[in-house]
Amino acid sequence: MTLDTTVQTTEEVVESSNGRSRRLPLSPMWMLGYVVVIAFLAFLGWGLVRAYQGPVEEGPAPDFTLTTFDGETIRLSDLRGQVVVINFWASWCPPCREEAPYLERTWRKYKDKGVMFIGVDYLDTEKKALEYLEEFDITYPNGPDIGTRIADAYRIKGVPETFFVDKQGNLRGVKIGPLRPPELDERIEALLNE
Repeated sequence: MTLDTTVQTTEEVVESSNGRSRRLPLSPMWMLGYVVVIAFLAFLGWGLVRAYQGPVEEGPAPDFTLTTFDGETIRLSDLRGQVVVINFWASWCPPCREEAPYLERTWRKYKDKGVMFIGVDYLDTEKKALEYLEEFDITYPNGPDIGTRIADAYRIKGVPETFFVDKQGNLRGVKIGPLRPPELDERIEALLNE
């Protein structure tokens, strides 16, 4: 009686020139390549799932800290008790330029009535962002989204996108695309009257 002590390894079946099949062990590099491809496909699949989910529209607003271009630090959770308008924008974005004057006018109208605006500059250069803020005379707090952490938390799809946060810190909707009068006023009034 003989004992078979053959160790099974991962193999690749190859056909020789005479038509017969034979098995060759896979090299560690091939196995590593398979693992990398599978990991990449899993990562891509997760990204597609997140993209399908769309922006966060309800529930507690994801908290964040933003350092403004003026060096001020703003933490969203510190603004409880106020209505908060979070606007994602970029200097290179034509629709952002379209809505900028309306945002600033509305900020000036409501800033002393328990409303806070926060501008989150997305994928921009500081120089261009500051030029944009100066061009439109933007006075509400604005800062860069370093590493797109805030944009990722809110799952934005592009700019402009504006999120509305109630006095309790809950999201109460999102506007994808530029805001036009009287839309922003109506949303703010509804949240103030709650």
